[in-house]
Amino acid sequence: MTATPQSIDSNYQRDWPAYFEAVHDKPPRETLLKALDFFDAETPGDSRLNRTACDLACGEGRDTRELLRRGWRSIAVDSSPLGLSYTMNSLANSRRSDVTPLTLRLEDVPTVLSHVAGLDLVNASFALPFCDPGHFASVWQWIVKSLRPGGRFAGQLFGDRDDWASVRPASHHTRAAVEALLAPFTIEHFEEADKPGGDALGGIKHHHIFHIVARRNDGPPKT
Repeated sequence: MTATPQSIDSNYQRDWPAYFEAVHDKPPRETLLKALDFFDAETPGDSRLNRTACDLACGEGRDTRELLRRGWRSIAVDSSPLGLSYTMNSLANSRRSDVTPLTLRLEDVPTVLSHVAGLDLVNASFALPFCDPGHFASVWQWIVKSLRPGGRFAGQLFGDRDDWASVRPASHHTRAAVEALLAPFTIEHFEEADKPGGDALGGIKHHHIFHIVARRNDGPPKT
């Protein structure tokens, strides 16, 4: 399969079962690892056992497993029951009680999880570009509001020079737009990748991706 703009449809859907199968044994995302290392550097030791993350579009669970390995609890959200079954089946029985699995579209998160606050981390590894553009603003606002001061966001946004930008331009951002979204945060890691590269399903495409770890500033978020 060649990863071209035609390999994803106008609703930003792809062959998710094939994707889950292709990546199920991959390591956790680097942005998650960096965020967890930032937490550990702040307060090393057993205090991390009380931390809670929301893993948006958790997929097959590679990041949720790392969160649990580090002693965290996780709200694991995915629109795919298959993805969540991969996640839960990959966990040791003794750790499953530390995960709250929710079959939920990204677009519905702000409504269904409106009560969630004080999160230490929102992890969205390659998730937010697949949110319907009409709901992106409310999802982003939920992320900011759900994090406690000092909590972190880890994840990716797609840039406007990515091959897939021709399919759904509203799901892609300029660098200036990404920096504006991060105004409520202190940026701790920001990498802009703008180059050809491989796809999880074996194809090649031009990637324009922003890899982000950011710490929510003190005080209430601006509205």
